[in-house]
Amino acid sequence: MPHSLASHDAASDADLPVRIAALYQFTPMADPVALRGVLERECVAHGVRGTLLLAAEGINGTIAGSDAGIGHVLSHIRALPGCADLDVKETRAASLPFHRMKVRLKREIVTMGVPGIDPRHDAGHYVEAAQWNDLISDPDTIVIDTRNDYEVAVGTFAGAINPRTRTFREFPDWFRARRAELLSQGRAPKIAMFCTGGIRCEKATAFVRAEGIDNVFHLRGGILKYLETVPRAQSLWEGECFVFDQRVTVTHDLERGTHELCHACRMPVSVADQASPHYVPGVSCPACHDRRDATRRARYAERERQTRLAAARGQSHLGAMPRRDAAPSGDAPGPDTDAGKGCGGHG
Repeated sequence: MPHSLASHDAASDADLPVRIAALYQFTPMADPVALRGVLERECVAHGVRGTLLLAAEGINGTIAGSDAGIGHVLSHIRALPGCADLDVKETRAASLPFHRMKVRLKREIVTMGVPGIDPRHDAGHYVEAAQWNDLISDPDTIVIDTRNDYEVAVGTFAGAINPRTRTFREFPDWFRARRAELLSQGRAPKIAMFCTGGIRCEKATAFVRAEGIDNVFHLRGGILKYLETVPRAQSLWEGECFVFDQRVTVTHDLERGTHELCHACRMPVSVADQASPHYVPGVSCPACHDRRDATRRARYAERERQTRLAAARGQSHLGAMPRRDAAPSGDAPGPDTDAGKGCGGHG
């Protein structure tokens, strides 16, 4: 059954009629080109919007629509070879977060750029959320956050190493450069890695095992599963978790966090940064203000004005959400990648 990111009842379903499904599956795709048209037609026929990525290694994406529409598309995907156990995380929204439906062909469904990595067979050992604390509290465990720098800045596990990568593609070079240092204590450490929803960890652990290290673990279901199931009093998580949907960040029990999203650069904006004179909703934030000239800020301001006018008319403004300037193409679908454009996704 799909895993829900937020509990809801019939009353809240009426208020939040849109069902959003973030999904992925590593499985051989014999003919992604042929599948592309089939999936696109299925989604459009059932009023589903969003983006799906197809590659020889599998499928990844985020889609939104009615309960019936999403149910039909998920059933269709699960019927594909190797997709019966499709990993799906769901949430709900008041309106469709996507303007159109796109099915794209990619070299990888999560971009690492290292050929020959096969998470289906080579991924590390899964660790359930209930056992994660014991693993990362072991002094012989090296804990690595495989997410990007802007995500780690919002929150991470206590004591985790931050690779300070801007994209997932940078992770292999970082690991190879740090490998000797990580293993320099003359022991055979355990390496525990985590990410938002699980997809990056599957590939990162497969990569590390391909580098000759077998004692590798990763958090099943990612940070989201941990925050949903581990009591706050027992939690080793510090801060909030950046998510690729309209909530921006979440805390324990997957409650919405305190960050907003800068619609100019699509970076999370903390409460402190929201008080900065450089934070103008839809125009700039402290992270991007100095990278924008007056002409571009004026263009963003006009776009924000048009977005607000469209919202007042009950319409969507197609230019409301630009691409992130330095799009981390190796991430899960989300606001900074091809497959998200502002809502949902695995990380």
